[in-house]
Amino acid sequence: MESNQSAYLLIALLGLAFLLSFLMGFRRIFRLQQLSRSRVINGFILAMLVLTILTAVHWMGYFPQEIAAKFTMFLYTLAAGFFSGFAIKMVSLRRKAKNIEYAYRSFWTEAAPAMIAILLIAFGIYRTGVLTLGPFTGIGITSGLSLIGFGLFGFTLNIVPEFRYRGILILDQFVPWKKVVAYNWHSENALQIEYLTPDKKLTDFTTYIPPEDEIIIERLLAKKLKEHEKERKKVLSKEDKTV
Repeated sequence: MESNQSAYLLIALLGLAFLLSFLMGFRRIFRLQQLSRSRVINGFILAMLVLTILTAVHWMGYFPQEIAAKFTMFLYTLAAGFFSGFAIKMVSLRRKAKNIEYAYRSFWTEAAPAMIAILLIAFGIYRTGVLTLGPFTGIGITSGLSLIGFGLFGFTLNIVPEFRYRGILILDQFVPWKKVVAYNWHSENALQIEYLTPDKKLTDFTTYIPPEDEIIIERLLAKKLKEHEKERKKVLSKEDKTV
């Protein structure tokens, strides 16, 4: 009876962890644009430090295998929930942005990432034990779910901007046309677009445009900037008043 109760409690805690991390991913409390070299290095060092401490504690007998397994399951569940929530949010942003009007397509920017994402999802399903009808383990199920979540996240994330009807999708963010301030050719075949971020900061991104598509993107950007000129002026005027 006690073993059943502890199992139910563990499942409930893992379910709660998945739900909370799903909401965190859906709300995108962490975004790719916040990454920097120092943050990546510091994060890697912190992760290695925590792993080293846990390994040392396990060797000394203070972190038994049973607790280590549950802790690992908890981490896998957090990753599964976060990346699944992030993926659902990206699908929502795509629907909000409407249809694509221009996007640079190539094997390396579209087919290759999609294939990697599909492989991750397939391997994640295999890890859960569903395809082989068992054996089912907590580590296998949670690690499989984390791989599926990460695969879904990668499947919904494009490394090149999509110029859509209502705005631009770049990596994990949506930029409405009214917040696109200007554009210019940074260099040959390199288009630089300036825009306002949600925290009211002016920033930009640069993307490659093949020579044969330069006229297409020029006409599209000129059209969109003209259509949303009044909205953009209102946004900029509000920014000036807050300065």
